[in-house]
Amino acid sequence: MKRLVPAVATLATLASPALADIDSVAADGSVAEVMDRLEAAVTEAGATVFARVDHGEGARSVEMELADSQLLIFGNPQLGTLAMQQDIRAGLHLPLRMLVYSDPSGATQIAWVEPAEMFDDLEIDDDAEYLGKMERAMKGFADKAGTIR
Repeated sequence: MKRLVPAVATLATLASPALADIDSVAADGSVAEVMDRLEAAVTEAGATVFARVDHGEGARSVEMELADSQLLIFGNPQLGTLAMQQDIRAGLHLPLRMLVYSDPSGATQIAWVEPAEMFDDLEIDDDAEYLGKMERAMKGFADKAGTIR
């Protein structure tokens, strides 16, 4: 039994997916202000906003504490469909998501996972043109939302 526990722990570690690289940029303003700008940038680009999830409010609704954080779920079927045509399991990662949150120092951050990283274990071409378009769009949204104009 003593040997079984380390063996199971080792197998669990090997079977777990590696944590994806998370990109982030610092943003000016409160979480709500930055999320408003992010949602506007996404909408102005012609993408569809499917949901805006207020994690902080959810925590408060059950009398728990959580730093301010909101998740934007959005997509563009012209790009997402291409990924799903290559590997339908891309739908596990789509639509795209970006998180705006207050970090431990109180600074507002915008974070996202690069699409190439999200699809890394799928049958998606690493050099697919749509991956670059998705990544450039997400970086552009973050840059636009992160700065008060």
